[in-house]
Amino acid sequence: MVCGLWILPPLPRHEKSATDFLPHLCRKATDCAFNLQVRDLPAKDGAALLTEGLRGVKPYVRIALGIFFGKQDGCHETMANHSALCYSLPAVTGSSRRTIVAWTLYDFANSAFSAIVYATVFPAYYANTVVGNEQGLGDFWWGLAVSVSMGLVALTSPFFGGIADHAGVRKPFLVGFTLVSVAATALLATVRPGMVLWGFALAVVGIVAFEIAFVYYNSYLPRIALTEQLGRVSAAGFAVGYAGSVAAFLAAWPFAAAQAYWGCFLAAALLFGLFSIPAFVILPADSHHPMPLREAVSRGLRQTLATLREIVTRPERTPLRRFLLAYLIYEDGVNTVIAFAAVFAAKTLGFSMTEIILLFMVIQITALAGSAAWAWATDSRGPKFVIAVMLVQWTAVTVLAYFVETKWHFWVIAVLAGTGLGAIQAASRTFMALLIPPGREAEFFGFYALVGKTGAILGPIVFGMVSAMLLGNQRVALVTIGLFFVVGLILLQRVPAGGPTITIPSPHRGGGGG
Repeated sequence: MVCGLWILPPLPRHEKSATDFLPHLCRKATDCAFNLQVRDLPAKDGAALLTEGLRGVKPYVRIALGIFFGKQDGCHETMANHSALCYSLPAVTGSSRRTIVAWTLYDFANSAFSAIVYATVFPAYYANTVVGNEQGLGDFWWGLAVSVSMGLVALTSPFFGGIADHAGVRKPFLVGFTLVSVAATALLATVRPGMVLWGFALAVVGIVAFEIAFVYYNSYLPRIALTEQLGRVSAAGFAVGYAGSVAAFLAAWPFAAAQAYWGCFLAAALLFGLFSIPAFVILPADSHHPMPLREAVSRGLRQTLATLREIVTRPERTPLRRFLLAYLIYEDGVNTVIAFAAVFAAKTLGFSMTEIILLFMVIQITALAGSAAWAWATDSRGPKFVIAVMLVQWTAVTVLAYFVETKWHFWVIAVLAGTGLGAIQAASRTFMALLIPPGREAEFFGFYALVGKTGAILGPIVFGMVSAMLLGNQRVALVTIGLFFVVGLILLQRVPAGGPTITIPSPHRGGGGG
């Protein structure tokens, strides 16, 4: 068996920081499957890979080919013929190998939730079938569910982050919140037309538990990877979310084709729960409990408030403060378009559920293409320039969606949105990295993630309210969301930073000689 890494972006279910990504997606935990010399791979994090584009992911993609074309026991043969596909790991213990795989499989597992429950099947089913969306009530209720969920996550994440850092309860909380989210996903199969409140409650519980479990999942990273390998672990994790999303789509496909949507939710719950088991069993428990739970929560809150106070009040944090405000607004627009794309496609354009699934798979591929296409410009022109261009593009997406009449028109718009999604996420992370004081990366990227979660509250409820007030006119609601991109663009222009990250030699000066 040949080990491989598949580097493709996950669904935009949540905004990941540069340290949120996992390492090795291998098909089997054998000696050959871990015959990967991580020190030979570029020591870059996920943001760096995105800004480099195809050049950055090339060595990982080359390795990934081995998972498809390698023979069951052909590791040595592959090494002889394709040296890039199979390397030798530095000596590690069996425990560390299994821990890496267990952690990786958890990211694979929870992608089933984001793919089916948050992005595609459930939003369209809940808004259009459970609630009924002729007058826009379905848009209102789904928007309310997303806004309430993200509001709760934003309010509680500092508490749960503090617990993960100080109270020594990360593993039981990871298991507990994961099981709550899995149960909520499975119970979605019981939601029938007219069960508005039941579907709403399950969606909120599922999303909140999913996001909180992710806090504990992220907190394991420094425990299972050496400091000098964090970047490579981060970069390799792109594979896991996408592979899990594809698996979830394939599992849901036959049920969606038969309009047996209950089967989509049971399949997602099964994948989520089954592939979480290795993490439950293998990830290490905290070795000590340094402080009581109440004190851990208090400390986590104090640290978050201290960081917020610094960003808001200190003059040297003015660029960061202005960027985060712009990011809060335009990210809300991005999250809203993602949350309602399936609902809009189903109600306004008559997309079937299988067509929606295909649509989102295309969006993922074009997101990678977009991040690669704008990689050089992010370095040479600066992330501020790229984000500004992308905000113009996203505004155009919402305006074009107003005039769309046929399905193929929407496919074109979806490709445009996908390329903008990958580019704006990559450039935003790069911009943030440029503004963080040295030595405080984890702290400030955590706050960046908190702002990203908050930037999913207002937009969905605005979309739902506009649609409901206009008796189901989703086109106007979508154009309204375009205002988030316009405001974000205006605020971005006030940020005194975000220029080129590299210096391009002047053609008049040549390469450096005189």
